[in-house]
Amino acid sequence: MRVVVQRVSRASVQVENRVTGEIGAGLLVLVGVADRDGDAEADRLAGKVARLRVFENDDGRFDRSLLDTGGAILAVSQFTLIADTSRQMGTAGDAWKGSKGNRPSFTLAARPEVAEPVYERFCQALRELGVPVETGVFGARMQLELVNDGPVTIVLDA
Repeated sequence: MRVVVQRVSRASVQVENRVTGEIGAGLLVLVGVADRDGDAEADRLAGKVARLRVFENDDGRFDRSLLDTGGAILAVSQFTLIADTSRQMGTAGDAWKGSKGNRPSFTLAARPEVAEPVYERFCQALRELGVPVETGVFGARMQLELVNDGPVTIVLDA
C-alpha cells in the first residue's frame, strides 16, 4: 500500500461535475492498494497518516499532526501509485534511446474487488481515530482541485 499525502489549505474532488468530497485545512491523501495488501496494512497506514507531524507549531517547526490540529482528510483511490516502470525501460542505454517504451505496468496493483475494501478500511480506520474523512468515488474518473500548503508532500508505504 502506498499513499501520497499533501498538506492542503483546501481540496475537493468531483465526479461528473458533482463534488463528492471537499475539505478545508488538512490532508489530501491519494491511496494506492497493491495486490498483497489487506486490513493490517490499511490500519497501519491510517495510523501513520493521522499521526504524521507535518503541521507547524508556534515556532514554525513540524510538530503537530492532523489529530492535534483537528483537520480533515480527503482520501482518493489511485491505483496508478502502484505503477512499476522498472521492467519497461530495459538497460540504461535502452532507456535513453526509448527502445523499450515508457508504459507503466499495473500488475502489482490490486484488482478493484480486492482494492476497494482495503481502501474503505483505510478510510474507516481514520474515522475510528477521530479524523473527519471525505472521499472520492472508487474507480471513477475524478477531477481534483487542491491548494498544497507549503508545499508539503510526503510518500508513505505500508
